[in-house]
Amino acid sequence: MSGSGMDTGLGLYLRAGLPKLGGIVSVSAPTTSISPVDLTVLIVYLAATTLLGLWVGRKNTSAEQFTSAGGRLPGWAVGLSIFGTFVSSISFLALPGKAYGSDWNALVFSLSIPLAAWVAVRWFVPFYRKSGQVSAYQHLEERFGPWARTYAVVCYLLTQLGRMGTITYMLAIALQPLTGWSLTTIIWTAGYVVLLYSFVGGIEAVIWTDVVQSVVLIGGALLCLALLVSGLPGGTTQLFSAEMAPKFSLGSFQWDWQTATFWTVLVYGLVINLQNFGIDQSYVQRYATAKSDAEASKSVWLGALLYVPISAVFLLIGTALYAYYQSGVADLPIGIKNDEVFPHFIKHGLPVGVSGLLVAGIFAAAQSTLSSSVNCAATLIHGDLYQRYLRPQASPRESLRVLRLATLVFSLGGTMVAFKMIGTESALDAWWKVAGVFSGGMLGLFLLGLLSRASNAVALLSVLLGVAVISWMTLSSLRPDAVPEGMRSHFHDYWVPVFGTLTILLAGFILTVLAGRKKLKS
Repeated sequence: MSGSGMDTGLGLYLRAGLPKLGGIVSVSAPTTSISPVDLTVLIVYLAATTLLGLWVGRKNTSAEQFTSAGGRLPGWAVGLSIFGTFVSSISFLALPGKAYGSDWNALVFSLSIPLAAWVAVRWFVPFYRKSGQVSAYQHLEERFGPWARTYAVVCYLLTQLGRMGTITYMLAIALQPLTGWSLTTIIWTAGYVVLLYSFVGGIEAVIWTDVVQSVVLIGGALLCLALLVSGLPGGTTQLFSAEMAPKFSLGSFQWDWQTATFWTVLVYGLVINLQNFGIDQSYVQRYATAKSDAEASKSVWLGALLYVPISAVFLLIGTALYAYYQSGVADLPIGIKNDEVFPHFIKHGLPVGVSGLLVAGIFAAAQSTLSSSVNCAATLIHGDLYQRYLRPQASPRESLRVLRLATLVFSLGGTMVAFKMIGTESALDAWWKVAGVFSGGMLGLFLLGLLSRASNAVALLSVLLGVAVISWMTLSSLRPDAVPEGMRSHFHDYWVPVFGTLTILLAGFILTVLAGRKKLKS
């Protein structure tokens, strides 16, 4: 769930198989290639972001610059990069698809972000800035020993490989009908563009290209919404009519462990976003790039508060799409899925040139997430594995070589995972089999170190118990046949990381108390 907080939440919505509600009456539209104008817009965008990243990173000559940009970036740029980390090609498509097929229940996830941001500014940012550590996991070794640091690093690397493969593959699935390109072409293009500037420029190139990508993403979404609403026969009056009121529901306010009620999504979002801001390398590393503590805090607030209204814009696009196709202005292909409606509208309902901008926006959402994953993974491979276990006294030149080699290998690894997903029945299910188990225990371990006096042995046992609970709940959802009927979890999937985190914390506190009593008796 790293960096992936929003990805994982929206991934569950996609997996839910929501019913199709739109006006689906026409035969499937033929797939055609992207128009020359739209292709030009896309190529100009890809070339501009790549050249920007190469230019920014042209003087990158040290490991410190590669991993933390020398700690001299303005908070507004880091904040836009944090915003870009929240958004991926999954959320770009899933939010409109969710609102089209159902309601605004997904916005509750966003509403939890400001509270998590407040906690981050109050405790997490000062903690990491004071430590001076670029790695989010170095302090775990100081608290519990080498196993804890290595466990967290390996979990992060595995989840990022799965995340990169899923995002790249879903980007290809979304763009194939928009561009007419093959899945292979899109996957290689995305992988190569991200690798090029990440390899040369490091985190500084990633952040400054994130700034451009965020602007393109926001601008494209706002322009699309304006054109969509202007195309409604009744305009805003139709969109916000009494008949449309159920589409703006935030979900049931009753307490139900088995469904995605308002409270279920709120608690889930709070845990995931605390995990993002507190233990996800993609966020923690950005704290180190800001030029001051105040700028680092500003970046958190900007990224968090910007995502809330933009996620509402994407949901409003989905609701407007529902009104648009229900009004009979246009028809949809038979059998189209909820998350395919927005790409269909981009291709067939937008003017030439604007479609290219939206395609660039989808690319931007993917690029921002992928480049972050690649750079942060390289940082951990260098600092937490190579320097920790192989070459503690590695020279600056050697460190930079290792960072770039790790960038290359990890980027190719993510691309290969994307290729492996071609033909997969559910890419998100495959991603969750990895992420649901491995990332769920990281927040619990982090909080246990901060809030308790748990020993090394207690922490290890608590993590094992937490991972066992996460595995049981995940298997009950994804592979119910693998769990005896009377022992299956009947909780909604959103409770998996919540219960995993609570298990580690409660087990740690209880075992620490029991160990203390045993010492007193002896």
